[in-house]
Amino acid sequence: MKMKAPLIDGQDADKEFAYEPLTVEQVRRLRAQTPPTSPWRVVLGQLVVGALVACVAWAWTGKQSVGWSAAYGALAVAIPAAVFARGLTGRISSLNVATAAAAFMVWEMVKVALTVSMLAAAPRLVPGLSWPAMLIGLVVTMQVYWAAPMLAPRKTKNTDE
Repeated sequence: MKMKAPLIDGQDADKEFAYEPLTVEQVRRLRAQTPPTSPWRVVLGQLVVGALVACVAWAWTGKQSVGWSAAYGALAVAIPAAVFARGLTGRISSLNVATAAAAFMVWEMVKVALTVSMLAAAPRLVPGLSWPAMLIGLVVTMQVYWAAPMLAPRKTKNTDE
C-alpha cells in the first residue's frame, strides 16, 4: 500500500513511502518487549498511595477526621477503578474489538457515575468531613494513572537476535 508522506520541515509532499504491516513474529517480539500494565496493579497502587496520603494527612493535622476524609477521597478513585478493571477484564469485554470498545465506554461511564455518587454521599458517610483533605486524597490518588508505566513489569530482553 502506497501513501503520501506528510509534509514535515519543508519536505516534498509528493514523496511516497511503502507501508508494510508487521509480521506475526514481529508483533510477538514487540509484545514481549512491552508487556501491558495490569489494571489490578494500578488499583493496588491507588490503594497504597491513598493509605499513605491518609496517614500523612492524619499525622500532619493530628485530626482523625482529616485522615478519614483523605482516605475516603482515595477510595472514591480506587473503588470505581476496581469496578472498571473488573468490567474490562471479563470474558465479554474481550470477545472482539467492537465489544472491547463498547465495554470500555460503558465501564468508564459506570466508573464516573460511581465516583460522583461516592463524592455526593461523602458528607453523610464521613463524620467531620474535611472537603480539602478529601479532594487532596482524590487528586493524589488519581495521579497513580500517570505513574502506571513505572508499575509495569520490566521489559524483557530479546535473545532471538
